[in-house]
Amino acid sequence: MPYFDTASAAPLHPVARQALLAALDEGWADPARLYREGRRARLLLDAAREAAAEAVGCRPDELVFTSSGTTAVHAGIAGALSGRRRVGRHLALSAVEHSSVLHSAAAHEAAGGSFTEVPVERSGAVDPAAYAGALRADTALACLQSANHEVGTEQPVAEVAALCAEAGVPLLVDAAQSLGWGPVAGRWSLLTASAHKWGGPAGVGLLAVRKGVRFAPQGPAGERESGRAPGFENLPAIVAAAASLRAVREEAAAEAVRLRALVGRIRSVVAGRVGDVEVVGDPERRLPHLVTFSCLYVDGETLLHELDRHGFSVSSGSSCTSSTLEPSHVLKAMGVLSEGNVRVSLPMGTAEADVDRFLDVLPGLVAEVRERLGAPVSAPPSPAPVASLVVDALGRRCPIPVIELAKVIGEVPVGATVTVLADDEAARLDIPAWCEMREQEYVGEEPAGRGSAYVVRRLS
Repeated sequence: MPYFDTASAAPLHPVARQALLAALDEGWADPARLYREGRRARLLLDAAREAAAEAVGCRPDELVFTSSGTTAVHAGIAGALSGRRRVGRHLALSAVEHSSVLHSAAAHEAAGGSFTEVPVERSGAVDPAAYAGALRADTALACLQSANHEVGTEQPVAEVAALCAEAGVPLLVDAAQSLGWGPVAGRWSLLTASAHKWGGPAGVGLLAVRKGVRFAPQGPAGERESGRAPGFENLPAIVAAAASLRAVREEAAAEAVRLRALVGRIRSVVAGRVGDVEVVGDPERRLPHLVTFSCLYVDGETLLHELDRHGFSVSSGSSCTSSTLEPSHVLKAMGVLSEGNVRVSLPMGTAEADVDRFLDVLPGLVAEVRERLGAPVSAPPSPAPVASLVVDALGRRCPIPVIELAKVIGEVPVGATVTVLADDEAARLDIPAWCEMREQEYVGEEPAGRGSAYVVRRLS
C-alpha cells in the first residue's frame, strides 16, 4: 500500500532502526554519571549531538535535544522572547507557520505580548520586504519556516535572515520539513526540527540557539540539555534520530532529483487529466517530494477515503477533513481553493509504478465524488437570461455552496450577479478562489441575516 504522507511522519529509516536497537543495549544508563555505564552513555549522547549539529550547521554546544519538534518550537520562542523582554514584547511571524508557532504566538498575546502575521503571496511565500516591514523597534523575535508543511513552498529564509540581522532581531526557523533535505541557509539565530519528519523515531526534537542570542529558558530549571530541555534524555531515540539524519542527508541529493521529477509528473498530469483543479504552491521553489492540489466540487474527506480504499495514504488541508469545519489557515492565507484538497508527500524510495497507479486512479475517483454531489460536468446551457440570482446554500457544507454557484452562473447574462448565501466558513475562501479559477469577478462579501452573502459577477 503506497504511503504518500511523509510530510506528517516519514517511515522509520533502516539506519534509525539499527541505531535504536543498538542504543537500547548500550545507552540505557544516566549520561550524567561518572561510572562506566554512564560514561558509555555520555559518549553516545555526545556523538549524536555532534552528528546533529553538523547536519544543522551549528556548534554542538548550541544544540539540545527535546521531546518533540513542537516542544522545541515552544521552548525556542518562549526562551527567546523572555531573553529579549527588555527590547519589547512584539513577535513577527508569517501567516503560514506551523500551528505550534501560531499557538505560541497566541499564548504570548494572552500573556500581554503582541504579534504580527506577515501575509504571503499566492504561492505561499513571504515577500522579504513585507516581512522587514513587520519588524518594529520593540520586536523581540521573528519566526519563519524554511518550507511550508502543507504546500511545500520554500521560504526566502536567507533574505529574511539578513533583514532581521540588519534590524537586530533574532530569527527562529522551523526547519521540520526541510532539514532532511539539507541545511538551512542564512544567518538564522534559532532553529527547530523534528526527527519523525526525516525518518527518525517520534519523540525527538532539535533546538539550536546560536551563541550570542539572548535566551532565558522558561519553566522550572533543569540540569539536562543546558537547562533548555528538562527531563531525562531518551538516549536510544536521540542516537537513532542523529544516525538517520546523517543517513538521509547522504541519500538526499540523488533522491531529491528523482522525487522532484515524480512530483513534477503529478503536477502536470493532475492538471491535465482531472479538470477544474488548482495545483497550489510555488512550482519551482519547493520541496522535492511534496505537491498539493485542490479539486473543485469535491468533498475532500470523501476523496481521501476513496483513495485510502484504493490503497493510497494521503492527507489534506481541506476544511472538510476538520472537525471544526475551518479551512486550513495556510490555504486561507494563500487565497487558494480549499475544497477537495489533497497533499501528496512521497517518502524516499517511492516507486515510479506507485505514482503512475495513483495518477491512473485519481481522475476516476474525483469524477465519482463530483457525480455523487451533483456537480456540473460541463457548462450548463444558458436559458433566457435573468438579471440576477440568489443561491441559498445556508446550512450546507463544502463544497456544496460552490457547486450550486457553478450550476447557475450560466443562467445570468454577462455583467449580472449571483449571490450565494452561505454560513460555512470555507465559503469565504472557496468562492473567491473559484472566481479566480473560472475567470469570474468576485464582487465581495455582504452581511446577511444568517451567514454571509457572497456576490459574484459573471464575466464570460
